[in-house]
Amino acid sequence: MAGTVSGACDPKFASVKEEFEKNFAERGEVGASVCLSVNGETLVDLWGGVADAATGEAWREDTISIVFSCSKAATALCAHILIDRGELNPEALVAEYWPEFAKNGKEKTTVRMMLNHESALPTLRDPVRTGGFTDWDYMIQRLEDEEAFWEPGTRNGYHMINFGWTVGELVRRVSGKSLGTFFREEVAEKTGARFWLGLPESEDVHIAPILPYAPKPDDQPTEFTIKLMTDPDSIQHKSFMNNGGWDFNDRTSQAAEIGGGGGLSNARGQVAMYTPLAINDGTLVSSDRLQAMSMVTTATQRDATLLIPTRFGPGFMKSMDNRALNLGPGTSVIMGDRAFGHVGAGGSIGFADPEAGLAFSYTMNQMGNGILVNDRAQSLIDAAYKSLGYRTNAPGVWVK
Repeated sequence: MAGTVSGACDPKFASVKEEFEKNFAERGEVGASVCLSVNGETLVDLWGGVADAATGEAWREDTISIVFSCSKAATALCAHILIDRGELNPEALVAEYWPEFAKNGKEKTTVRMMLNHESALPTLRDPVRTGGFTDWDYMIQRLEDEEAFWEPGTRNGYHMINFGWTVGELVRRVSGKSLGTFFREEVAEKTGARFWLGLPESEDVHIAPILPYAPKPDDQPTEFTIKLMTDPDSIQHKSFMNNGGWDFNDRTSQAAEIGGGGGLSNARGQVAMYTPLAINDGTLVSSDRLQAMSMVTTATQRDATLLIPTRFGPGFMKSMDNRALNLGPGTSVIMGDRAFGHVGAGGSIGFADPEAGLAFSYTMNQMGNGILVNDRAQSLIDAAYKSLGYRTNAPGVWVK
């Protein structure tokens, strides 16, 4: 059962299916899905393995799972829709829309800084109360009261979970709708994407519980992991551990609108969201906004949170090639030059590449090692680009 793969795959992308099967045979995959479209046509839609390790229940065509930080792309897309409509100005001070935020060193924070992970709230210093992540108003007040970790705009540090509330509150303030409602009405319903930022308990869905990564004796720890495990006062530890006991496998928690890491979907759902962006059809945003979304807007040799070189567009991850730096496993993600999207903890990913007309996603229930993607996702991405006739002639860039 564990190696069973179902679905459809165009012969042109046979190598994607081969790598997907290798994930089960050689790379410790338990249950997963992979999907891609080219120029609007779905050419790979595969799933396989076990959805529930406790019962042995198979991963089905409609199985979904937590996609962790892939959720940030969905949250960012909501903001860009509002920017495109002229309702949200990326250069404006956050205070223009959210006055209560402008204190404790955050007064000069702009909307763009929030999208760029530069708004200086990568985590919260004091403990989040039990269940805090499921209480939107509580988390917003905590962010309002928190002191900036640095002068906003002077550096970037990945806002691991807080991104969903900082950007999400802007969406709520401007649109008058909750983040999850806005996403459902303006993105999911328009694209047919089975993707939720806050899954109503009334929804009858098949959810694959997430299996945490079990460290191995020969693992090479990243600097991020070392700080997380050894320094309770660090941004790394607090970003990961100060979560109020958030149980992402709990159905009640999954109903909360946690736009920084609590979204639920599968590869097909993410591809449905990204396809209009990959083909620039105007369904979600204009061509001008799409171009802005695909640009690098912040980059650093040392992200204040992840402690690796990072490159971001406004709310999206860009290709990051850190392989030559020997920073540890899973510290890179290699996409096309114009591609933009987001990875999720444990190795999931979704992205659009407007140059290639490609929308791609991979999701799974067995978390892997690393900060960005591991060899399971990257092998699938590589096979997809090679099938399209792309090659790499520069670090981290797939080109024709």
